[in-house]
Amino acid sequence: MVESFDINALQESLALPFPVPTKQVAGLVNGVKTEVLVMSFSDKIMVTISQGGRLAHWLHVPLENRNPGTDGLHTISEGADDSLLPLSGLTATSLLGGHAPGQDTVGQLLARQIGSAIATKTPGENRLLVVGLGLGTATTDRDAFFAVVDLVLQCI
Repeated sequence: MVESFDINALQESLALPFPVPTKQVAGLVNGVKTEVLVMSFSDKIMVTISQGGRLAHWLHVPLENRNPGTDGLHTISEGADDSLLPLSGLTATSLLGGHAPGQDTVGQLLARQIGSAIATKTPGENRLLVVGLGLGTATTDRDAFFAVVDLVLQCI
């Protein structure tokens, strides 16, 4: 015998929002439609970046491992050449995919840049960042990289 249950009662008893807070944006990167979706779970922030329906490379960036005394709580000095670089205390690790030449490097840089943006915007953030990438090419130029980051910034 299958027992029925009320999903609303279950949701209230757990006191969890469902669906999770989600933001989505789409734009053109080098003429290719690029979709970004950010989902904020209670223990993770999931960011997916997809072109042409692909999603082949997954990475994670632990945000709790950074030094709270410096990373995420600092101000960017004027005229600093490295002001656009990701925070040095963040490490991106490939979970799945990223085996095409250059794909892992670009993926790790994007994931760390997204983690840096989240840590700078919300200094106390300590959830795990999970990034799913489905970019059409493994390598990207500077303009394409910052166009992708800009789409993500619209969602976080």
